[in-house]
Amino acid sequence: MAEKKSRESRKKKKEREQQKNLKHWEAEEEKLYELWEKAYNAGGQSQLDRLAKQGKKPVRKLIKQLIDPDTDFLELSRGAGFGINYELAEDVPSAGLATGLGKIHGNWAMIIANDSRVKAGAYYPINCKKHLRAQEMADQCGVPCVYIGDSAGAFLPMQDRVFPGRGQFGRFFYNMCRMSAKGLKQYTLSTGGNTAGGAYTVYLACESIMINKISYSFLGGPPMVRAAIGEEVTMEDLGGARVHTSISGGADHLVMSQDEGIEKLRSLLSYDPKQKVQIERRETIEPTVPEDHLYKVLPSDPYKGINVREVIKSIADGSAFSEYKKNYNPGRGDNIVCGKIHLKGLPVGIIAGNGIGVIFVDSARKAIEWVVRCSSQKIPILYIQNSPGYMVGTEEEYAGIGKYGSGMVRACACSNVPMIQWVIGPDHGAANYGMCGRAYDPHFIFNTMRGRTSVMAGQTAGSILTTLERANLKKRGREMDEEAANKFEQMMVEKYNKQAHPFYLEARLFHDGTIPFKDSRNILGDAFEIALLKPVQESRFGNFKF
Repeated sequence: MAEKKSRESRKKKKEREQQKNLKHWEAEEEKLYELWEKAYNAGGQSQLDRLAKQGKKPVRKLIKQLIDPDTDFLELSRGAGFGINYELAEDVPSAGLATGLGKIHGNWAMIIANDSRVKAGAYYPINCKKHLRAQEMADQCGVPCVYIGDSAGAFLPMQDRVFPGRGQFGRFFYNMCRMSAKGLKQYTLSTGGNTAGGAYTVYLACESIMINKISYSFLGGPPMVRAAIGEEVTMEDLGGARVHTSISGGADHLVMSQDEGIEKLRSLLSYDPKQKVQIERRETIEPTVPEDHLYKVLPSDPYKGINVREVIKSIADGSAFSEYKKNYNPGRGDNIVCGKIHLKGLPVGIIAGNGIGVIFVDSARKAIEWVVRCSSQKIPILYIQNSPGYMVGTEEEYAGIGKYGSGMVRACACSNVPMIQWVIGPDHGAANYGMCGRAYDPHFIFNTMRGRTSVMAGQTAGSILTTLERANLKKRGREMDEEAANKFEQMMVEKYNKQAHPFYLEARLFHDGTIPFKDSRNILGDAFEIALLKPVQESRFGNFKF
């Protein structure tokens, strides 16, 4: 009887804890939806009225018209640019661009669209970074690019951070040329101004469309022409749609409205060959767990341990998981969980942080083995990141944690299978590297409201930096009083916690978007489908140390 009551008590406690988690994550994701609304409504009603007077629609409405009916637009980095705190702009909503992947006549395409409501579409440094990231993904996945251009060009007061460098404005056009040479088509619909270097988006496209009396494209606009050679000329006569489709030949198709331009784009893309996923795909089976399962099983405290197998159930077809070395050294070997699932019918290898996620020698070895096996079988890998770092101390150092941690890094760096990182918890230090962070070129990185990415956790940073500050003061013959020490430590904790938050990271494009738990399976499934459109190459790993 006592044992039965104890079981019931534990069950009720678990249910209460899960309900608490559910409410917490639903409230956290409300903040995410609020951020998205800010991206969708940049400039408010006055900007919508301005567009309407020009015969234009908001750019996301154009994208909705462009993609196939009843399909979703996989929009990326909606939170980019918020809180970026440039000298002349605190926010650049969504980095002035809508970028993402959508299906057009059944084929995936990367869409890169200027939102002229944000600083007239001018490019700040963060805009450049977002534009280039979208092109990088298109190239990596082997999909065409569609540009919807309406931009004032480089933001001139910040030209030194926008114009001359490899990762800046001019790289857009280099990428267009290189992708076109590889057979990845580049299409442009000009829906407004394309000035100076931005004009190349029209001229370099495989096929470009301009709208009569709305589209303009020129290397130097009327003010520059007047200043340079004294010629007085209108925008229309200098670089209007009729000029470039009838005289210069810089554009290929003339249309009379945005709607007609979108239809023409769809027509052009209808001639592209059908894409094919380069791996065997099975029939999709829905998970056996409810849609809110993730909300319940993930603790509200990002640093509390998790059972990652419950997470896997929420995304795997039929909630089925074939685990690799399940019984290997429990407590050390299972802090990384490895295995295979099918995700929307696609085979996917799993490398996932489990428990509190600290990586020991045993779990690092297992992860290396699994990357090599997935690579030899040309199976894509999903890194489910929930790791605060590698274990420290003499015992682990003597056992080779540095050697095996670097082995995880090598395996991740050299594998040529498509890889995606999904951050659902701590993501700190070298574990960010071994678990395929931004520096390791995953095809996609998706964060969640539970993710925390930084060189170390806020509490750890606060303690270490306070200790260093004490030592520095002592060298100068001074002591740090306890009140000052506590204040300094709390300041460092708050700083690191702020910078580890998914919104801070997304604003700076350290990941490709914060996504709701309930949408994760579908988003990950689409991302793997896109990443598998190119044939998977052989992997060569160089020299491991064992």
